[in-house]
Amino acid sequence: MGIGDDAVEVRAHGWRTLAALHAAIEAALGQALEDEAGLSVVEYTVLDALSRQDGWHMRMQQLSRAAALSPSATTRLVNRLEERALLQRILCADDRRGIYTELTTAGERLLERARPVHDRTLEAALDEAEQTPELAALARSLHELTRPLHA
Repeated sequence: MGIGDDAVEVRAHGWRTLAALHAAIEAALGQALEDEAGLSVVEYTVLDALSRQDGWHMRMQQLSRAAALSPSATTRLVNRLEERALLQRILCADDRRGIYTELTTAGERLLERARPVHDRTLEAALDEAEQTPELAALARSLHELTRPLHA
């Protein structure tokens, strides 16, 4: 194996490690959020992204990027959240083709209930991943990044 081959294998190993850690965290978050708040991980992500707009709203395209979804998947998700009265769509006054989304009061209340579940579960998932030798270094790094946010 040449030097180039070694670099490719190192990157591939790093990617597999990241994917394994992501899957473990997402599974833990998905179960906890569903059980305790009736939300999927992506629904939580959307509500959280909207809440960080300081009372403002987001265009569907921005929301799509924040949730890492295709435009059509974002539309379906927004439809479901709107049916549950957790967010609402608003036509852009300057561009009638533009649609904004923003949290409703019910969405804010559910997010307030879900956020501690999310944070506690993320902390526990990172703690658990630190016990797995293949994931330990990456989990520790992520743990350190998230601690100042939740301290």
